[in-house]
Amino acid sequence: MKFNVGGIDRILRIIVGIVLIALTLMGTIGVWGWIGLVPLLTGLFKFCPLYSIIGISTCPVKR
Repeated sequence: MKFNVGGIDRILRIIVGIVLIALTLMGTIGVWGWIGLVPLLTGLFKFCPLYSIIGISTCPVKR
């Protein structure tokens, strides 16, 4: 699998995912907060299927 999520993008995805899941578990937001699994998993695996379809990559270019 080719990585297409890198650097700041990856860190932000993980943080947003964790925050949404934590807020859901605390009862602050509703069930829709489980959508936080999507950015969390894409950040952890460094791969975003949507980026792949669109042709975007935030990974640094290897020389």
